[in-house]
Amino acid sequence: MKKTILMSAVLGVSVMCFAFMPDKKPWNAPGGDASKANPVKSSAESINEGKALYAKHCQSCHGKTGLGDGTKASQLKTEPGDFSKAAFHSQSDGSLYYKIAEGRDDMPSFKKKMTEANDIWNVVNYVRTLKK
Repeated sequence: MKKTILMSAVLGVSVMCFAFMPDKKPWNAPGGDASKANPVKSSAESINEGKALYAKHCQSCHGKTGLGDGTKASQLKTEPGDFSKAAFHSQSDGSLYYKIAEGRDDMPSFKKKMTEANDIWNVVNYVRTLKK
């Protein structure tokens, strides 16, 4: 009897743990978008423009240094990610552009908010500087 109660308790705790784990579904850009080359050379000017856009549009969720610790991060259902990690930097510029432009879940689309031709590319160049 004690074994049955213990097994039921363990099962119940396990179910609860899995129920509250964040959904880590992969987010991959479509092939054509992932292979898109960045037409904006990474320069001081591009990085500064990207930094200003990041501060305006991204910092509240992703944090000042891209650690996913912005003031709104705790209100999100999905984890904003850590831009200092190697896994983030292993993504192509085209993938980062796609994700910023299109958005997903809590991450809004920025293609109508960053309207200048190279705005999103400048943000891509800036977030490349956010490394540990």
